Amino acid sequence: MKKILVTGGTVFVSRAVAEYFVAKGQDVYVLNRNSRTQSKGVTLIQADRHELGESLRSHHFDVVIDTAYTSQDVAQLLDALGGCDEYILISSSAVYPETGKQPFAENEPLGVNRFWGKYGTDKIEAEETLQKRKPGAYILRPPYLYGPMNDVYREAFVFDCALQDRPFCLPGDGEMKLQFFHVHDLCRFLDVILQKKPEQHVFNVGNPNAVSVREWAALCYWIVGRQARFVHVPKEIEQRKYFCFSDYEYALDVSGQLKWMKDTRDLQDGLREAFVWYEQHADEVERRPYIAYMEEHFRGC
Repeated sequence: MKKILVTGGTVFVSRAVAEYFVAKGQDVYVLNRNSRTQSKGVTLIQADRHELGESLRSHHFDVVIDTAYTSQDVAQLLDALGGCDEYILISSSAVYPETGKQPFAENEPLGVNRFWGKYGTDKIEAEETLQKRKPGAYILRPPYLYGPMNDVYREAFVFDCALQDRPFCLPGDGEMKLQFFHVHDLCRFLDVILQKKPEQHVFNVGNPNAVSVREWAALCYWIVGRQARFVHVPKEIEQRKYFCFSDYEYALDVSGQLKWMKDTRDLQDGLREAFVWYEQHADEVERRPYIAYMEEHFRGC
């Protein structure tokens, strides 16, 4: 049994990670302010990660799994810990500049990405701080994560359009590619790292195959039990006003991941799981006003 600290532990990725390792029989601690319901089987350390004080000083963890957003997040956590053997940072593919060579490999230069802005540069700095402070740490860079407990209005947005039997407003020709990774596959790969301890310490993670916006939306509709009908929106209209992804197509080279974990969840199965969860937890998703914008500006939506 490993003693594992998961920062957060109450929303989407960190909650899924905590519950996955509880189910594996590990001794899981979560660090949060206790403002949301805690998962069964975890031990709560109640604290704000920006005001940790002595809350972690008496603990030594076998593993820390962190979703830190900034360099300061990483530094403060390392300063506050009594100690840890392994540290895994869940970073982001937002660290790659949009002008870089694709598919992005882990050794490609990092830099500002105009679509991700400060979020991406903060993640770069968090990675750099961790590598300086704890050189043996692991870093994972996922693309768009999806699945049960996703509180970001992405697949849930398409589910809503399907449930209301709306035509779907498709950006341009709908052929922009998206790369996804199921949150459970992320948890599985964390487990692989802890068991196998690969020599490679920075991994892109994700499904090996991308999917077009049209295919993704049609699949979401099919899962709800609807046939997707599309209205094509000209590229001149700002995509983020009515759609849940920016007008930015990118791909990650995930060959490193596939050496250690060859299979990933089928997108259809993963989206079905996401919908089953959403039917019971729609109030936990942070909605954006995409549908209101479509109703006001687009005929037929």
